[in-house]
Amino acid sequence: MGKKKKKDIIRLERESVIPIVKRKIISALTNRIEGRNEKDEFVKLCQRAEYMIRAWYLLHFEEMMQLYALFEPIHGDRKIEQHNLTPEDVDICERHFLNCLFQVMERSNFKITTDGEIDVALAAQYRLNLPIVVDESKLDKKLFTKYFSKHPKDNLPHFADKYIIFRRGFGIDQMTAYFIKHKINTIIMRLWMLILTITGLKWLLFRKKKKRRRPQQPIDGDDEDDDEDDLFVERIRIEKMPLSFSNLFGKVTIQEPTFDRIIVVYRRESSSDKKETERNMYVKHFKGIPMADMEIVLVSEKTEIEPEKKNPGLTPMDWVKFLVSALIGLATVVGSLSVKKVDIRVIFAILTSVGGYCVKTYFTFQSNLVSYQSLITQSVYDKQLDSGRGTLLHLCDEVIQQEVKEVIISFFILIEQGEATRQELDGRCEDLLKAEFGENCNFDVDDALQKLEKLKIISKDDNGKYRCVGLREANDIIGTTTEEVVLKATGGVAASTTDATTTTNLLDY
Repeated sequence: MGKKKKKDIIRLERESVIPIVKRKIISALTNRIEGRNEKDEFVKLCQRAEYMIRAWYLLHFEEMMQLYALFEPIHGDRKIEQHNLTPEDVDICERHFLNCLFQVMERSNFKITTDGEIDVALAAQYRLNLPIVVDESKLDKKLFTKYFSKHPKDNLPHFADKYIIFRRGFGIDQMTAYFIKHKINTIIMRLWMLILTITGLKWLLFRKKKKRRRPQQPIDGDDEDDDEDDLFVERIRIEKMPLSFSNLFGKVTIQEPTFDRIIVVYRRESSSDKKETERNMYVKHFKGIPMADMEIVLVSEKTEIEPEKKNPGLTPMDWVKFLVSALIGLATVVGSLSVKKVDIRVIFAILTSVGGYCVKTYFTFQSNLVSYQSLITQSVYDKQLDSGRGTLLHLCDEVIQQEVKEVIISFFILIEQGEATRQELDGRCEDLLKAEFGENCNFDVDDALQKLEKLKIISKDDNGKYRCVGLREANDIIGTTTEEVVLKATGGVAASTTDATTTTNLLDY
């Protein structure tokens, strides 16, 4: 029997984020409660819990938005002038904003990508089969250097002095097509590597390249010691496929794990023409980014290549066209000069043809460059959710929605299954999510218990077990919220407001 080919499989650990929409959770849990009155009380409790959690975070979120107004790329410099802030004052505001931002990221279950994760992600190519390099000289290095010197964090990536990439959640992206250019590039690269191997140049060219240590390596699918609740995704790439007849001339399916959400924070180097001030700060939000195509997250929404991104280089197929054209032109000229009787008109015609072909090749390269730029811009347009204030507002709402879902699920488990220790409650909540919704989540029970204790609707005994009050008593303890008072005071408007709220809830996270 031949040796079994090792598959390129990546293990993705479970995360604390709950991907189920809040409306679906409330609906499913309400259906498990017996009695109409109890169901109404549970729905009321869910609404009041959300109102209270939203109120707790209101001042914190407003402060963060006011601070970011000083660093917005468009009007931030005007805000600083209007407030007559000194450079020292701006430094304090800048540091305070980053503190708020990192806290919100943590509450939203976003994590800073590590070097190991970046190395694994970029160890392959997927849809964006272009040689792109980040032009780090166009990025500011003082912002995060100063911040992390006063607020150190573990496992920061090597680029943390220039930009920070937050990620949350995983997914799978698949695409089926012929991928003709990708296949041609793969064949050319394999032939080139074969030539380098035969001539011994491969060892000479690549011996000095050292890879950083990867704490999160792709693993073999036959490993039986891994956590069965983790997500295992196989990378299916064209460059790793066998060059069979069916693969070369038929449609193939490629597959790549994705980062469900990515947020990039950075500052550009201030420019001499004053279009880019030294205090501008960029916050961009992306969705469904294939791990192997992470380069696009530093590309702007503009139509041209961003200053922080170098122009994409030529693909192997472009280089082959260039070299073949140059060799044919050179061979033609040399062959003509080797003739005993040289006709000047023939030489002039040949040189003109070669010169014209060189010009054509140059403009072809420029055309390819524009095509690559358009491809990158389209990729960014499709994947970018928002930027600036829109991203921050989205984050604020996600914090609230995640914590509301944690509180609802934890309280429901205590109602349905009775008292439980912290570990028991954590396991029961994860079992509920898996059984009822088919989701494997690392439930954040500590945060949920903290909120429930703050609402004063649970208690802990001497044995470390938590128990909750009844639904009606819980609603009485929380009391009537401001939102309910406003809805009641509006009278006839309340009905339409309720309809609008219901519509909004259908789209809640």
